[in-house]
Amino acid sequence: MGRSFRPKLIALLAATALLAGCSNRSADGPVNLTKGIPVGAVLALTGNANVYGQDQKIGIDLALAQLNGQAISLQIEDSGSDEPGANAAFNLQINRGVLALIGPTLSQQAFSADPIAQRRGVPVVAPSNTATGIPEIGHFISRVSAQSSVIAPLSIAKALQINPAIRRAAVFYAQDDAYSTAETVIFQKALTNKGLKPVTVQRTQLNDQDFQNQITSALSKKPDLIVLSLQAVDGGNMVRQLRELGYRGMIVVGNGMNTPNIYPICQKYCDGILIAQAYSPELKNPANQVFLAAFAKAQSRNPNASTIPPQLTAQAYTAMQVIGEALRRLDTQKPLKSLTVAAARKALMDEILGGTYQTPLGKISFTPTGEVVQKEFFVAQVRMNPGGRSGRFALLP
Repeated sequence: MGRSFRPKLIALLAATALLAGCSNRSADGPVNLTKGIPVGAVLALTGNANVYGQDQKIGIDLALAQLNGQAISLQIEDSGSDEPGANAAFNLQINRGVLALIGPTLSQQAFSADPIAQRRGVPVVAPSNTATGIPEIGHFISRVSAQSSVIAPLSIAKALQINPAIRRAAVFYAQDDAYSTAETVIFQKALTNKGLKPVTVQRTQLNDQDFQNQITSALSKKPDLIVLSLQAVDGGNMVRQLRELGYRGMIVVGNGMNTPNIYPICQKYCDGILIAQAYSPELKNPANQVFLAAFAKAQSRNPNASTIPPQLTAQAYTAMQVIGEALRRLDTQKPLKSLTVAAARKALMDEILGGTYQTPLGKISFTPTGEVVQKEFFVAQVRMNPGGRSGRFALLP
């Protein structure tokens, strides 16, 4: 974090803390509908997770446009890529009187910011928090992003299906990131269940750029499978350096690298990596067809942009769709103009959890604790285009 930003952040935190003192009074007042139904999003639009936040903003904007003119006033706040930024943005949005929040982008941020929303009774729909324990933060916390324990083992199984001769697995993860530390436990358990106890486990940091020492140590164990729980930037650099240092075996990556933004980082070396996914652009249902058409139209303004939407965009679209549909049902049953902010938030959370949604991810619903219920999952392999600057996630049978 730069020095010039820190004083601003401290001032913002102080201001939001001061405003929190009057939050109970504002929550007891009527919902402010003068500009539309107030909804907030908190996304990592700057910092090392900005590649995710930018994908998510596209999805939220597309969903908002698809809600048939529903009068939603959406405000998006940049959380940066750290916990203080997410906390400040959550407080700021809640003090504005939003009825629900989408975000934050990272699980690490969610473990810090979600308790704020829980204490203040504000519904949260997480579009990309896959770490174990997110919905368990409290009644007002839910997610449309399937947890790692459901997704991650699928890619391990697919790697062994492709190459049954795999015997030695090496694992890498970022020890200072909640998502990475949670996912690596799941990956390691999946490997052990397949009789592949890792021959080495290498720890990294999110901001690391040079992995030569960890890679050299791992390659000395002669692995024929490498499993990464890293984010897009450090993960892309890790893949590139693994290949440059001579590793030719299979690579399985986790949800943190589930974005086309890895292509410019690992470039031609991205080719062949395996990843399990909770979204497929090839899913043939009406909701996905609408989403695909909207995404392609938006991307057509940039001739160099891909018309294939990434998972994070689809999940953010779904989070906005869920909130929009739940608000519509609630306003029909209990007009929002007749409710206090606190009552509207509580009723909206009940409506979110009680609904069933036809989305680009397929049909979804929620458990009483806010965990997404989803049936369709996929495993893809990256196929890079000539030149090594672009590619696609090709679904495997």
